Amino acid sequence: MATAFLLFDAVLHMLAIEPVVESFGDLGFPGWQALPIGILELACLALYAIPRTSVLGAVLLTGYLGGAVCAHFRAESPLMSTTLFPVYLGIAVWAGLYLRIPKVRALVRGA
Repeated sequence: MATAFLLFDAVLHMLAIEPVVESFGDLGFPGWQALPIGILELACLALYAIPRTSVLGAVLLTGYLGGAVCAHFRAESPLMSTTLFPVYLGIAVWAGLYLRIPKVRALVRGA
């Protein structure tokens, strides 16, 4: 679920359609930055999707999503719905790792 949403988001950023460019402007970013941010998101997502690099991908996606929280917080976006949405997505990313990688489950359980 998180992977599908992030893929959709990355593609929209790379296409730089008008609503994306407008949203970037609302957050204080120039519209041309949508493409490199979309490429960065797609690269992190690719690492997350590959089993051998999925933990690295999750760490990088966590940083990426943290930047999104910071941008929304700075723009004074609504807290629960918009600013914290990347946190909810990050939880879903790590929940996916927890469910598919026994070593992550063992780490969380303290074994």
